[in-house]
Formats: sequence, structure tokens, C-alpha cells
Amino acid sequence: MKYSSSWRDFAIIATGNGEKLERWGDIVLLRPDPQAIWQPAIDFKSYPNIAGHYLRSATGGGAWQWLQPTPPEWTIKYKNLSFIISPMNFKHTGLFPEQAVNWDLMSGILQQNHGAKVLNLFAYTGGATVVCAAAGAVVTHVDASRGMTEVAKRNVALNHLPYESVRYIVDDCQKFVEREIRRGNHYDAIIMDPPNFGRGANGEVWKLENDLNHLVANCIKLLSSKPLFILVNNYTASVQPTVIENVLRKNLGELKYKIQTYEIGLPTAEKIILPCGGTSYVSFL
Repeated sequence: MKYSSSWRDFAIIATGNGEKLERWGDIVLLRPDPQAIWQPAIDFKSYPNIAGHYLRSATGGGAWQWLQPTPPEWTIKYKNLSFIISPMNFKHTGLFPEQAVNWDLMSGILQQNHGAKVLNLFAYTGGATVVCAAAGAVVTHVDASRGMTEVAKRNVALNHLPYESVRYIVDDCQKFVEREIRRGNHYDAIIMDPPNFGRGANGEVWKLENDLNHLVANCIKLLSSKPLFILVNNYTASVQPTVIENVLRKNLGELKYKIQTYEIGLPTAEKIILPCGGTSYVSFL
């Protein structure tokens, strides 16, 4: 298990009964978390100053119940970087703080390889995009959601990063990668954060079990002659972390590399680690 101990603007206060109590800056939220199957150490309902509680619906989905006046968005910092927090209708806040451990890893490598070309697929609101651009990389940010891409642009601007350091693409990731192969473009590093299920910009269907192997195989074709890394995140509970590692190994062929597969998580005030998925990280020799 790997996790970052460097958060100051984010903390998990308590967990249990399928929920987690979190502090985002000065605002406390209570959200579902299916991993927290144990009994909580505190009574969430009696905890003071909870601003919002995301309640799941019996028919699917859910909605926020706002218990205190709360701005529609605010910002928090990780080290010297700032990110927009905006609670959404599907329980997310626009940032995955567990990814900080991977941000640190990528930033350290990119700072030593200024100007490296990075492809960020399923890039969401651009947490990794901001980190890589701040480390001196030139990032191609690809996501099928125009709305999430607009938030990513604002995150980049919030950090006063050069506009030309990021190219934003609203597109289906599979189709974009295929076009990049035809164009003869190459990247020094590739990041992907694929969902279990999703739809592309024109309604293309993505299902991880069916489509990840093809995407990884194509991404290998996009690597430069001296690649730095590939990083693949996995939040799909039905797909074990070693499955992602196996997909990578089957497609890396004769390339010289090392691969690490590990759980990522978040420390809590209860002195336990809340698991938050897995990462497979390929470094090239």
C-alpha cells in the first residue's frame, strides 16, 4: 500500500458503515465509500459542522443533502499546487486525493526530463495534467467530457502554468490514440485512469474488461525511442491489480522495463489506511 502523508488541506476524519467523513479545506463532507465496511468510531450524525452529506438513492445514483451554506466550489492546495473542488451529482468532488502518491512519483521523474511529452488519457479535471505541466512536461490532456475538460483548463490557469504547456482534446481515448498512431506522434510518458464503463464524445462505449488490452497495445506504439514511464490506475473492484499488470506485460514485448503494481490509499485519523484502488507503474531501462 502506498499513500501520501503530505496533504494539509485534505483529511479523512472517520470511516465506516460504507461512508467516509472528509475535510476539504475548511469544509467537511460525508460521502459513500463501499470499502469502509467496518463500524465507525464516531457517530457521523452527531459530528459538528458537516456541510454536505451525499445520500444514495434506492433506485440508483443519489444527491447531496446540504446541511450548511456551502459555496458551489472552492480551492485546496497540495504542496504548491492548487485544485478546484466542486461537489458533483455523482458524489465526486473533482479531485482524487489518493493520487498524490503518484503525482509525487511522476513529478520527480519529469523534473529531471524537462520538456518531456506526456499523454494523459481519461484525464478528468486534470489533477495529473497540472502536476506534469508544473514539473516541466508538455501534456496532451484527453477526456470525452467537455465539462470536465473545462475544469481542467481552469485548474491549469489557477496554477499560472503556461497555456502552451497543455493541449486539450475532447475525444474518445481509443479513437484519439489510433489517430496519433497514424499521424506518427510519440510520447515519452503515458498516464491513463480508465473507468469501468464510460461513453466517448460521440457515444462510443468503453468497458474496461473488453477495451483496456487494445488501448494498452496501441499506447505502446506511441512510446518515444527513450520512454520514461507508463502509469495505469484501476478503480474497478472486479479487476484485480495483477490483471492490469498482466495486460501491460503481455503488450510490452521485448522492451526493457521494470513494473510495480501496488494499492493506493489514504491515511485516516483512525490510524488505518482506506484503500482507494491500484496502480501499475512501468519504468523503462
